[in-house]
Amino acid sequence: MKINLFCFPFAGGSVYSYAKYNGVAPRNIKLIPLELPGRGKRIIEPLLTDIHSMADDLYRIIKPMLNEPYAFYGHSMGTVLSYLITRRLISEGQSGPLYLFMSGRFGPSAKDPDPFNHNLPKNEFRAKLKEIGGSPDEFLADDTLMDFFDPILRADFRAIEEYQYQPTEPFDIPMVIMVGKEEKVTPETAMAWQVETTKPIDIRWFNGKHFFILDYPSEIMRIIGQKLQTVTIR
Repeated sequence: MKINLFCFPFAGGSVYSYAKYNGVAPRNIKLIPLELPGRGKRIIEPLLTDIHSMADDLYRIIKPMLNEPYAFYGHSMGTVLSYLITRRLISEGQSGPLYLFMSGRFGPSAKDPDPFNHNLPKNEFRAKLKEIGGSPDEFLADDTLMDFFDPILRADFRAIEEYQYQPTEPFDIPMVIMVGKEEKVTPETAMAWQVETTKPIDIRWFNGKHFFILDYPSEIMRIIGQKLQTVTIR
């Protein structure tokens, strides 16, 4: 039986963000990239600037598909979205995903050492985007493209900036935490994910900055596939 892998977007991301992953996904995994309002096929919908509203929106989308085995994968902002939806599922008496795969972000209880200011002036905003990587120089230099994506990125960064962590009972769900060696996540803040689960977490380090995931789709899908082979399907 196939396991649905819901892929949660990073800031500015869309369903196309995980395009490289489709071709390298193991046969037993069906990738389901998720799209927030204001981009891609949902371009005409108003942007959301609250992380809880984003989580509610995506929860409504995936809820009809949760009768089949599933797992969550989120990168950066996507880790917070998948975490919040998992918390909601468990609070409503559901068992939650078989596995949580989180990349590019410290545990939600850890303090962000370098928060992204969504109100930065245009040039400083672009410089910050360049610093974290994932955006080609030609994209950052294209005023037309940047004028289009600027409000999307600022809405997403605002949602992350204003998120306030609320402690809850830990999940009984295994987690893999994937981190770039050159991003701002430290071993200590990566270990903060352990607060959220009773299962021992597995931390994997990759060469690269925040968007290391764009360079390692095969390796990441191999890890996900191996881990999902070890779980008992409920």
